[in-house]
This record gives sequence, structure tokens and C-alpha cells, in this order.
Amino acid sequence: MNTRTLMTGDSSSPVILHVPHASRAIPRAIRPTLTVTDEQLAAELDEITDAHTDVIAQHAAQSVTARPWALRNDLSRLVVDPERFPDEREELNAVGRGAVYTRTCNGDVLRRDDVAARDTLLDTYFHPYSAAMSDLVTERIAATGRAVIIDVHSYPAQPSAYELHTDGPRPALCIGTDPHHTPPWLCEAVYAAFSPLGDIDTDSPFEGTYVPLDRYRTDLRAVSVMIELRRDCYIDETGQLVDIAAENLGAMLGRLVEAADRGSR
Repeated sequence: MNTRTLMTGDSSSPVILHVPHASRAIPRAIRPTLTVTDEQLAAELDEITDAHTDVIAQHAAQSVTARPWALRNDLSRLVVDPERFPDEREELNAVGRGAVYTRTCNGDVLRRDDVAARDTLLDTYFHPYSAAMSDLVTERIAATGRAVIIDVHSYPAQPSAYELHTDGPRPALCIGTDPHHTPPWLCEAVYAAFSPLGDIDTDSPFEGTYVPLDRYRTDLRAVSVMIELRRDCYIDETGQLVDIAAENLGAMLGRLVEAADRGSR
């Protein structure tokens, strides 16, 4: 089973599409360590998988002249979540949703809170994934002087029970930013590229964006912004992808890729 896929881009492009949560795949050896029933697991995957964000990213990559690079996580975030801090910096540790989840979205036990088992998952899956992303960013900086990460996610229209910040709006597009790694021009580019949506907000309901830990808050050549698309904008009430909506969102994301390429030079 593949754990991740690197998609080669144009040698001149600094842009990296990061798709960390699109997969539902769980290695066979890990399934017995999850204490939920098959029905509970299916419901959990429905709620937390950023379904079809890989399709939207693919549409974007195919719509531009200078193809971006891309890294896609091919395992479910129930294996490990590569976007979480693996230490005490992660606020979602408080609800069992850190780098290795121990609780489901609604607070039920997902796996035993076992330090040795957690460390094994981190060593087997989390750290190699982080290293792959770090290597890709390093290569783009060496080739172009900067890496521009576009972190592609989705989220449900209604808050999940584990969410810590639910008072703000849940727009069609949430832009996640970091005060060190998201320059104003990149936020402006997101607003412009996705302007047909009309309903856009910043850092609500989710804030932050992915930067490899070895460059986090230390290397401003690593630029990043998070794209959180509300799922009802492209998935129907039966859970099926609306093809034309995905294509349209891919075209908008493609415009952001082009703007990020220009703006980083």
C-alpha cells in the first residue's frame, strides 16, 4: 500500500499542492488496533476525510501552464495526521485528536492511548511523511528561491463535536493563515482566485497552514496558505462528488497556483 504520492511539477515552479486528508485507506495491520466497529469506522471516515480534494487539486494542476508540484497522503488521517504537531504544541491533544488520534469525532475511544504504539506510528508514518515534504520544500527553495505551499482541505457544513472553535462563520471558503508564513499578497491572491464563491473568510472556522517543522517560524522562504472548502459546495446530499463543481473549484485553485507562481518571483 502506498503511503504517499509525489507528483512532479515544472522545474521552474515554486508551488506545492499539499493534499493530506483525502484518503480513506487504512493498512490491514492497523485496523485491529482501532476499537470501533466497522459501522463506526465508516461514519468516522465520512466525517473526517477531505473527500475528493485530490480530484480538485488534480483539476488545478491540469489547468495551468507551469504545473505545480504536489504531495498527496495516501493513508487516512486515522493512521497519523501529518498536519498536527507531534508534541505538546498541538492543542487538539486535549480531545484525543493530535498526530495520532485516540478519540473519534464524537469523543468515543478510537484506539488505546499507548505511548509505545503511538511512537511506532509516528516513526513508521508521520516522520517519513514529514521528511518527504521537507525534502520537497528544500528542493523547490534550491531551484526557485522559495516554496509556496497551498494546503488543500475541506470541512463539513456543521461543526464536528471535537472542534474547539465553533463560534465563527463557516464560509464556502476558509483561508487558513500563519502570521510568519502567509504574506498579505498570498491572501489577496486567494480572495481574487476564489471570488466567484463570494462567501470567503479568514481563519474561521480553522486557522493555520502547513509548514514543514524544520522550517516552521524559522525560514520565511517557505510560504504557505490553507484552502478549506466547505464540502456542500461540491458534494451533494448523498455524499457524491458534483463533477462540475469540482471542475470549477479546480479552475479557481489553478488561478491561485498561477498567482502564487507569479507572486513568489
